Amino acid sequence: MDRVEGVFTEKDVIRALNSLPPRACPLEQGIRDLLLQNMENFIERIGLSVEELDHLNIIHVTGTKGKGSTCAYTEQILRSYGFRTGFLSSPHLVDIRERIRINGQPVDKELFYKHFSQVYRRLDDTKDAFDGLMPSHFSVFTLVAFRVFLEEKVDLAIIEVGIGGHYDSTNVIRRPWVCGVSSLGVDHIQMLGDTVEKIAWHKGGIFKPGVPAFTVKQPGDAMAVLKDRAKEKQCPLWVCPDLEDYQTDGGPLRLSLPGKHQHANASLALQLSHTWLQRRRLDKSFPTSPVEDTGVLQGTFLKPSPIMVKGLAETVWPGRAQILKHGEVTYFLDGAHTMRSMQACANWFKETSAQHEMNASGPVTRVLLFNTSGERDSNAMLRLLVPCHFDFAVFCTNIPDVGTFCPTDLWNVNHTVEDMKTRCLENERDWRCNNLENRNGTQLLTANNLTLLVPDQKANTLVFPCALSALQWISQGRDSVLTDRGITALQGQPNVKAKAPLLYDAAEIHVLITGSLYLVGAALQNLDPASYR
Repeated sequence: MDRVEGVFTEKDVIRALNSLPPRACPLEQGIRDLLLQNMENFIERIGLSVEELDHLNIIHVTGTKGKGSTCAYTEQILRSYGFRTGFLSSPHLVDIRERIRINGQPVDKELFYKHFSQVYRRLDDTKDAFDGLMPSHFSVFTLVAFRVFLEEKVDLAIIEVGIGGHYDSTNVIRRPWVCGVSSLGVDHIQMLGDTVEKIAWHKGGIFKPGVPAFTVKQPGDAMAVLKDRAKEKQCPLWVCPDLEDYQTDGGPLRLSLPGKHQHANASLALQLSHTWLQRRRLDKSFPTSPVEDTGVLQGTFLKPSPIMVKGLAETVWPGRAQILKHGEVTYFLDGAHTMRSMQACANWFKETSAQHEMNASGPVTRVLLFNTSGERDSNAMLRLLVPCHFDFAVFCTNIPDVGTFCPTDLWNVNHTVEDMKTRCLENERDWRCNNLENRNGTQLLTANNLTLLVPDQKANTLVFPCALSALQWISQGRDSVLTDRGITALQGQPNVKAKAPLLYDAAEIHVLITGSLYLVGAALQNLDPASYR
């Protein structure tokens, strides 16, 4: 690999990530019990110890929906108090350094490449002594984050679980200061199981003896499992109050992230940050007795401090209910990828788009840009979006731009370009079925050796090979950020041009981009390139 004084370049990092094994499935008997043992092995091989992680004063957060937003709120609140924060999250949107943040910002390039190269080289140099054992890419990012946070001497580290909890590589943490569980639902069923009860078991695996834990309100069966896990782990468990129950001097709390679903995330963040501050500033001990059989405890009805109120109002979490207005084209971006999050996304878009339409000078055309990844039920999610009354539904892969795409860029996904093309066509078919359209005519669109099908010109759907070509067609030259990139050959094909009048005759175009955080990231790379240089 191309190294300068032992430090990897960006290309070296991508090559290294492509050489790593996929994440192991914790449902596979004989594998799951080795996962954390292997993680301890990796920590030792990079020159750290599990005991050193205790110095990071960790807030450990899991959940199906909202754990990232909860972490973002918590990080903003504690940073607003003047603490130096570390934050590990996944996935990234555009730049892999987004996964590891210091004081709310992606870790510096030089620092990231230094620690990544050191971690990877130590693991690679020692693998022969351990039968070639190497971590998954997520575990490598976790290891790099631990090294960065320790070297940067952060006051605390907010660690978002990758998948599940019990067998997640982040669960090598022994003594967090506080744990949190955001809203639970069914996701990653091949990894965690096909019921919310099975998934709750995995999530409750991050509980630690005597360490306070908080959860948002959960479905009855899931709450019962969390209660049992807390009792098993000798862990006090509290349920967060409704956000409306907090008393403030200035009226209702204002959240920077829109949507009713954010209320639970904000309440959990208040409890996590308050509990962390109690231990940091007051040095009070926490209960070590197990939860009683009578049930979980009610979270504190604390009065948020002015700093907490300010933190909730100033939190920034890109790709989640984010709005970008580029002249006459407004983009609504939300990485919803579960049923519950997609319903919340649909509600947010309908309400917010309607507000924007009130100020429009003429007719507004609504466009859906959609894709999914993994094993998710895209047909069910698309049904939730039908009531948004889109004029067009556009489908594309998660590739930002076929002109610059390289297959090695797919290190973080478990499917090929062909898989992505097939998924796009399936999504397009499902959308037409959901809208009672069954037209057959198709045409091939080809760009940079990526060939896709599109329906005939009477249908209201199109399929594109990448986010850039889709966004360029949707905006019809009305977004200077995209026109500066040059127009792809797809734009001039007859079947594509025939669908354009409704777009260029509209006073405004509203575009909802959703279904996958990877798609949102691909869109942001094209729509907001200045923020990701």
